[in-house]
Amino acid sequence: MTDKLRGVTLTHPDKVLYPEQGIPKRRLAEYYESISEWILPIVRLRPISLVRCPAGRAHKCFFQRHAGSGIPPQIKEIDIAGFEESGAYLYFTNAAGLIALVQIGVLEIHPWGCRTDKPERPDRVTFDLDPGEGLTFKDVVDGAKDVRSFLTAMGLKSFVKTTGGKGLHVQLPIARHYSWAQVKSFAKRAAELIAVAAPDRYLTRIPKAERKRRIFIDYLRNDPTSTSVAAYSTRARPGAPVSTPLDWDELTAKLDPAKFSVTTVPLRLRRLRRNPWAEMDKLNQSLPKFPA
Repeated sequence: MTDKLRGVTLTHPDKVLYPEQGIPKRRLAEYYESISEWILPIVRLRPISLVRCPAGRAHKCFFQRHAGSGIPPQIKEIDIAGFEESGAYLYFTNAAGLIALVQIGVLEIHPWGCRTDKPERPDRVTFDLDPGEGLTFKDVVDGAKDVRSFLTAMGLKSFVKTTGGKGLHVQLPIARHYSWAQVKSFAKRAAELIAVAAPDRYLTRIPKAERKRRIFIDYLRNDPTSTSVAAYSTRARPGAPVSTPLDWDELTAKLDPAKFSVTTVPLRLRRLRRNPWAEMDKLNQSLPKFPA
């Protein structure tokens, strides 16, 4: 059995990808079609990494960065300077590309923090707040607000989204003037200063043994291939959760990130009076230098 959406043939459209909710491939494709105007500005024309679960979320999934057999023509390839030995990377340009990802069982889209025309010049800084054992989501909310306050004090406007898990991402749009090394250095120094100011709440070290009751501010996402999940992307997790952009006013202790899913996000977007990330692509912020 086949089906077609946006010109893309969906084979086995009734194959269940999220068994707990009974969500089949066709419904997931319809989700992406319905929110395409929201997600495309965030993911199109960017190198992407993918989490594929061809048999559904509950079965074997794998991470893919490069082209291989069975990639639909709506998904394009690009060679990136400095990564020639790795092979071509993937990207797409339109809603048909989104549907093509669903066709091959993609349940997570992870875009690079750059665009395909200048992959050496990132336009995002990402702070991934990962809570350790013993913390609540309220603690993560407070952490995101602390990161925002730190950036605001530097004259920078930031944006927040759920991750589809237990953390939050704070993202900072920047002008494409900087190298990856410069962006990572900025993120590292900012995370360190936040952690130094509240060492009982935050840390920037990786070992999980040190993270109990503290939030790991992960600045390592600011490398070309160290991606984070896209806003409005689904996750390969129970509940069909969706990484969802928020207005800062929505970020309260009462917020339940699990309420954002394939089922609920389209309705949320229809009801929103304004796009919480409307300014994301309009800001070309410069990275200030830290005091010596």
